[in-house]
This record gives sequence, C-alpha cells and structure tokens, in this order.
Amino acid sequence: TTAALETTMGLKAHELVKKGQEAGGKGQLLQQLNELKNELATLRLAKINGGAASKLAKIKVVRKDIARVLTVYNQLQKASYRTKYTARKKYLPVDLRHKKTRAIRRALTTKERSIKSRRTQTREQNFPARRYAVAARA
Repeated sequence: TTAALETTMGLKAHELVKKGQEAGGKGQLLQQLNELKNELATLRLAKINGGAASKLAKIKVVRKDIARVLTVYNQLQKASYRTKYTARKKYLPVDLRHKKTRAIRRALTTKERSIKSRRTQTREQNFPARRYAVAARA
C-alpha cells in the first residue's frame, strides 16, 4: 500500500537521493524503477481496455517518477565515477570534464600564452624597453 501511495503522490527527488546513498541503494533504485515500469505497463493496458479516468491521469505521474528515478540513478553513477577518477587528473572521461564553452576549451592555456620564440627572447634582450626621465602627459 505504501508503494501505491507513493506513486499517486509522486516521488520526491531528495528522498530518492537519500535512498540511493544508503548501502545497496542503487539496487533499491533499480528495483523501484522496475516496479514503476510494470505499473506503467498495467496502466497502459487499462487505457486500451477503457479504464477509469483516474488511471489515465496516473500515467503521467508514473512517467515523471520513472524519469526522476533515472535522473537520480545517473547522478549517483556520475558522482561515483568522479570519486574514482580524481586520482588521475590527466585522463578524465569526456562527460566528467568541465563543459564551459567551446571557445574557452580551445583557448590557449596561460603557460602556452606566455611562451616566447627564441627570436623574440633575443630581441627583448638586445633591445630592452626604453626608460624616460619625464613621464608622458595624458
């Protein structure tokens, strides 16, 4: 009866996160997902057979609950991968890297920006910036 009550009310994401963080929580989430999918299948059968209006309205709630469970499950999965890959910073999976923008990702790093060619280095060494005794007026 509690499962039936949860589906009519709709699941709360923060409750799913708590459930997922417990020991064996991912298994519980997957079990709940299967229950919701089975319920959705029975509701769709009721729709075909001309079920009550309350069952037809429940289809939307169950679909949203399935999406909520999947979202929380994927977030937990991604978080576990993040903790796994923090030791090796050089090779991060693409979906764990910072998104930012395409232009920022392709921009030069500060180290690459500061690199000067040998010709520029010798020119700066041989012709340093001139120093004047009188400051220029603005």
